[in-house]
Amino acid sequence: MNVTSQSPADDDEMRVLELVRTGRQRIRTELAKTIVGQSEAVEQLLISLFAGGHCLITGAPGLAKTLLVKSIAQVFHLKFQRIQFTPDLMPADITGTEILEQDESGRRQVVFVKGPIFTNVLLADEINRTPPKTQAALLEAMQEHQVTAAGTRYVLEEPFFVLATQNPIEMEGTYPLPEAQLDRFMFNVVINYLPEDDEVAVVARTTSSRPESIEALFTGLDIQQIHALVRQVPVAEDVVRFAVRLAAASRPNQPGSPDFVNDWVSWGAGLRAAQYLVLGGKARALLSGRNNVTWDDIRALAAPVLRHRILINYRAEAAGQTVENIISRLLETVKTS
Repeated sequence: MNVTSQSPADDDEMRVLELVRTGRQRIRTELAKTIVGQSEAVEQLLISLFAGGHCLITGAPGLAKTLLVKSIAQVFHLKFQRIQFTPDLMPADITGTEILEQDESGRRQVVFVKGPIFTNVLLADEINRTPPKTQAALLEAMQEHQVTAAGTRYVLEEPFFVLATQNPIEMEGTYPLPEAQLDRFMFNVVINYLPEDDEVAVVARTTSSRPESIEALFTGLDIQQIHALVRQVPVAEDVVRFAVRLAAASRPNQPGSPDFVNDWVSWGAGLRAAQYLVLGGKARALLSGRNNVTWDDIRALAAPVLRHRILINYRAEAAGQTVENIISRLLETVKTS
């Protein structure tokens, strides 16, 4: 990142860089008006937003997942839409549909009515409650940032993020996301129950006055410029190699795979995991005011990047092992050099 040039483009880059460096605490201050605690989940969502990735949010009902996503959209002054996924939801309910419309002159024409996916931040609530056909309607939008309807291609407005929630408790009548779609999500962010003091604060706040309105700190254009800035953050080859080795070590029956992976893992992380570890590391460094990625950045993001990309087998379940345990052991096993 060039800090000496005085060209307008570089001046704008420096403005955005300073906005990011000074904005971390301001973002937290604004979010604190509606959200109590959940600092780790908030940080991971901000990193994915700065890196331009989609997020899967896993947590029990009533943990303010929807409120958190909506609040983040308000901080970044982005258009927000929410879809409640249900078993009878059709793909056209998401992408939009063509209707026959008659104008004032009596002439009829087919008009495409855009669905809720035409937004900046799309909250796909309980995505695992809808059939695969409707889940697949999100795939093209998530990967290509476009929608194809009746043979016509419609480009989505940038920036575009899908933040999907799923309920890990009720599994009856649900449709687990296929691995191909899971891999499109940069992070799987887990939201847990709050400590007692935080729960007391939430109950006291939500049963008294209305929360303060959230002030927008960024614009959609700022986010796009931040995406470009994140990719310019330098990263040493050793750090990239560590991310690649970490993802590769999760794959069973490969040269150098740890014994516990061969015993307990049915399927490991692919190449996209290493890409997201490095890209997320760049966003985390920028958000922390640093100009380079460290091994600690990769370690800190290992759980959200890998937890939905590692599939454990029945032997692991019988031994009481979880994906989180396997990720912890991978971090202990894979060395930085």
